[in-house]
Amino acid sequence: MSNVLAIASVTHLLKEMLNDALVAWNANAAIGGSFTVTALPPDRVVSEDPTAQDAQLNLFLHRVTPNAALRNADLPTRGADGTLKCRPRLALDLHYILTALAAEELHAEILLGHAMQFFNEMTILPREQVRQLLQGGIGGIPPAPDLPHPAELADQIELLKITPHTLSMDDTSKMWTALQASYRTTVAYDVSLVLIEREVPVQPALPVLSRGGPVDPMTDRDPGILLRPGLGTTSPTLVSIEPADGQQVMRLGGDVQIFGLALSGGETVVRFSSAATGEIREMVPIDPVGADKLTIRLPDGPPLTVADPRAGTAYDPGTWRIGPYIVDVRVTDRDGRAQISNALAVILAPRITPSAATVPGGIEISMSCSPRIRPGQSVAIVLGREMTVQEAPVAAIDSVSQIYTDLVSNSRHPVRLRVDGIDSPVIDKQATPPVLQSVTIP
Repeated sequence: MSNVLAIASVTHLLKEMLNDALVAWNANAAIGGSFTVTALPPDRVVSEDPTAQDAQLNLFLHRVTPNAALRNADLPTRGADGTLKCRPRLALDLHYILTALAAEELHAEILLGHAMQFFNEMTILPREQVRQLLQGGIGGIPPAPDLPHPAELADQIELLKITPHTLSMDDTSKMWTALQASYRTTVAYDVSLVLIEREVPVQPALPVLSRGGPVDPMTDRDPGILLRPGLGTTSPTLVSIEPADGQQVMRLGGDVQIFGLALSGGETVVRFSSAATGEIREMVPIDPVGADKLTIRLPDGPPLTVADPRAGTAYDPGTWRIGPYIVDVRVTDRDGRAQISNALAVILAPRITPSAATVPGGIEISMSCSPRIRPGQSVAIVLGREMTVQEAPVAAIDSVSQIYTDLVSNSRHPVRLRVDGIDSPVIDKQATPPVLQSVTIP
């Protein structure tokens, strides 16, 4: 969170970053002399003698407004008895005007062009850069012990964003009249969002305790509160899902690694929910099952027959559908209490085996697909840079083909299958070095 120095920190930050950018871009050589970057009111930087005006960029904070989206986000902050329940948070937008001044003709325009280019490129301020520039203090004043530190601005939830703002001629003339200074070309920028929060003690709500669990048949009593000593979370939490073959999509026949916290401690089941149909498929991880890592092996091969007891389950390749899935983990403790983790999304892409053969009329590119392409799914073959869209199937199919008439013999072409906008991986990342999945034209 940021503190009461946030407004001054933002102004200091913009001034230092603007000065560093112009020095790096050699702006002094462009104007044939030195320049300065200041953050003063315009009436203090506009010289009464135009011929003695120094080359200068001035960034002036002319207005501060409450942020419309978050101004009431933390209400109410106190309970019925007046006790402070959460820290009040002040959300602000800062409004700046940028002015260029110089005695020589066109020098002001050159400095203004450099500055506008910088703000156009630096629309979001990186946290690490904010922390580094504010570590030594602001305005030449080093940070003092036991007082707010300006670098805390980098730790606020929202990133600082810079956007240009258009001022009307009426607003501009009124502003310069109020400043009692001679008009100079002015560009306006808004900086959002600045959060100011003070570290004050609050009275948080008490945790909700659940007795939970089935009644013990011997004592006819509930098991009580389950205690797990330690600082780590006790609820299953997913962090990431990564196919073991290095691709960003999973495919049938491959392993899928699930990383998280508290994923073991009882019966663990991984659930795949199809975003297209809502069907849920449950699978048990392969051993070993760790608290921070699970591995799921997706089925492969043709659909199972009705006689197979696994037919119609997640272990039947025929039940899977190309498309997005929502994945979560259910962990059931030994006392029967079940917890469900957060959910993450993953894509099931087609696994293909391409081939090329000479047929009357040209070269036929064929590829088998796993899982099967369902009725109504869009299908396209991508050969090199050429994409051929096929009609959506009316029944489930496990292969597609297309005849080409302009392919050169003995040439190789990368090939992909696109189903519902999802491409089969074209790069084999397990090969060393990685290679493209391609076909050779006979």
